Amino acid sequence: MAPLATQGLIEPVVPGFCRDRNCGARSAAAIYRGLTGWWPAEVSIHADDDFDTHVFASLIAVAVAEGGAVHLRLGVSVSELRRLIDRRFPGAPALIRPDEGDASAGEDDEVAMVRDLLLAYRTEEGDDGRLLAAMIARRALEPNHLWEDLGLRDRGELSRLLMRHFRALAVMNVRNMRWKRFFYRTMCETDGFVMCATPVCSACADFESCFGEETGESRLARARRDAAAPLS
Repeated sequence: MAPLATQGLIEPVVPGFCRDRNCGARSAAAIYRGLTGWWPAEVSIHADDDFDTHVFASLIAVAVAEGGAVHLRLGVSVSELRRLIDRRFPGAPALIRPDEGDASAGEDDEVAMVRDLLLAYRTEEGDDGRLLAAMIARRALEPNHLWEDLGLRDRGELSRLLMRHFRALAVMNVRNMRWKRFFYRTMCETDGFVMCATPVCSACADFESCFGEETGESRLARARRDAAAPLS
């Protein structure tokens, strides 16, 4: 991945609580570029470490663009987010202002269950897997396809992420179920519950909800396209 370059940012400093008029989806791609030096569609992610940097940049960019407390939208603490930025994006614009304080909210039980599931299948010990488990669990609350709400370019990137950091869990998805659905089905089965209305997936009325295609334009690509459009 290219050296850090901040010229592409719409705003040179993006606070942890995004309040200015440039906040929103149209700034997400520029935030990503400010972190990595590349537009999301242009970045090379063949190397595993470059891929991990891309994933974290995508997550941060989407969370900042949504507004509010960035760390809460990512399911981590302010200090954890600061350390991640210092480690992955040294010299990047400050995403969390020290004087904003550590705003907190009670942990959602659903987020905790998904996070614990991912942690139980973590491929390696270390900060990356732990942070990704927390971030994926929090972003799974959002309404879109999971890969979209992680800021990734397509479902294939999500599959690669899970195979890399949560391989023992990912290989269990032998039928290529939608990942969010797969997480919840796995949790139910672990606890002895049956989520499905029928024992045979092909005969279930919800088949498309579990196995349908997950296509569409990524949120960062849409943000860059929208940013290029003239303001009305």
